[in-house]
Amino acid sequence: MRFIELRLSAAISLLLTAAQIFWASPLRAATNPRSGGTLRVELHAASVSLDPREWQAGSLESATSEKMAALVFERLVELDNYGRFQPLLATEWSHDASSKRWQFIIRGGVKFSDGTALTAANVVTALQPLLPSTQQISPSGNVIVIQSSVPVPDLLEQIASGPYFVYRVLPGGQLAGTGPFVLGEAPVASANTAAVTRAHLYFRANEDAWSGRPFVDGIDVLLGVPPLRAMFDLQLGKADLAELAPDLVPRARQSNLRIWTSEPVTLYALRFDDAQNSASSSDARLREALSLSIDRGTMANVLLQRQAEPAAALLPQWLSGYAFLFNVDANLERAKELHRAISANATAGADMLRLCVDLPGDLPKLLGERVAVNARQASMVVQVVSRAAADAPGGVHLFAWHYSSLSSRSELDSLFAAYNLSEAPEMNATSTDHEQLYERERRVLEDRRVLPLVVQAESVGLGATVRDWMPARWGQWHLADVWLDLPATAPSALSNTFSNAPNAATPGVQSVTPLRTPAPGAKP
Repeated sequence: MRFIELRLSAAISLLLTAAQIFWASPLRAATNPRSGGTLRVELHAASVSLDPREWQAGSLESATSEKMAALVFERLVELDNYGRFQPLLATEWSHDASSKRWQFIIRGGVKFSDGTALTAANVVTALQPLLPSTQQISPSGNVIVIQSSVPVPDLLEQIASGPYFVYRVLPGGQLAGTGPFVLGEAPVASANTAAVTRAHLYFRANEDAWSGRPFVDGIDVLLGVPPLRAMFDLQLGKADLAELAPDLVPRARQSNLRIWTSEPVTLYALRFDDAQNSASSSDARLREALSLSIDRGTMANVLLQRQAEPAAALLPQWLSGYAFLFNVDANLERAKELHRAISANATAGADMLRLCVDLPGDLPKLLGERVAVNARQASMVVQVVSRAAADAPGGVHLFAWHYSSLSSRSELDSLFAAYNLSEAPEMNATSTDHEQLYERERRVLEDRRVLPLVVQAESVGLGATVRDWMPARWGQWHLADVWLDLPATAPSALSNTFSNAPNAATPGVQSVTPLRTPAPGAKP
């Protein structure tokens, strides 16, 4: 079984794991885990979709939706923090010598939340719309077979991440899962979608989950919470877990809040658009001058308060293993030299760039303005506009890309397809060899039609009662393993739970042995 490059060496993996254990050790109480209580979660996103078929690859909205969907649905396999694949809905797997034909044995005794038994046919129905066109899936008894027209030695990395959840479509159009939680009430949506747009989501514990009942009785999710309010709610004990904006992380640390930070999982970059018929955007010298003028270190360390890293590659080091081979240092003198050469042969205003920033939030606008300031230092003119305010199309766009796959090849495929990044005919776009993947990135980046800026981490603030918070370093939360250390003699401790949470569990916490005990043959 092939291990992906995010485990570059056993030593690095062990160090990261040891650091995570050391960090997490103060979070554990001396008492045994307790069942009960409601975990209160606050998210920035105003809406989520629990239907993996609706997610757009790389979007920030899909990143939040995936975290919520993981409460209800499960995948065939998962990757742990030690770089090992663990069985979930599949108990065993194998492949032929060419890695084109894969077989997965489906776990028996698993039921969807509506009581229907999981079958291989259910898995096929769920995964086929999500798999690329080169892969076909079919059932055979309690086995599923994935047949690919090209070798896919990284198939486990692919299906252990992203949208590859197993679900069952109910007659009303809603989706049932096998996960540790169940959505407390039917989403307010049309019959053919699972989109949820209301302020609250409430997930109740799945008492019949094959992997064992989660510790908390429910998870109350409040959507659309402004970043500053989320931090205040943590401080006041009104929330147990909340997303934190990067600029608020230092302030939260000063307030002695418990903070967890992931690996860098979101890329911010510039993309030149030839479709705009802009002479300036098609000039390779101008693209190079702009790239050399950008101070990526200031963006990462000042604007993002060290919650990001300067980016010279499309994929981060933890995912690709070769990002360190790319390097883009600011060089104002060279940028000025290139700009003078352009200006000498250009008509007035031909070298002005319109930078379109249409992403929500303050951070993208700040990044766009920083690009304009850096360009001005190199004697270039960059006008920052929003799409709604633009009188004419711009030549360059600021975009964000959230990494959702643990497969470097799959992530590159999605990114290239999303932004129409052409590749040379001789490139092997199906190879998982890291030299080939590096060459694919290099050929795209050397043309400078995409300029990486920074890769940003995710930060989460934790309340004082949250225990056993053990997420994956690439951002999966594992909320089924979290429990709340609330006083057993004070049921009123849950009174801060959102009053309008539907189907909320009866307050009360008992000191008992853990209820999340795996069923025979279940995951550890």
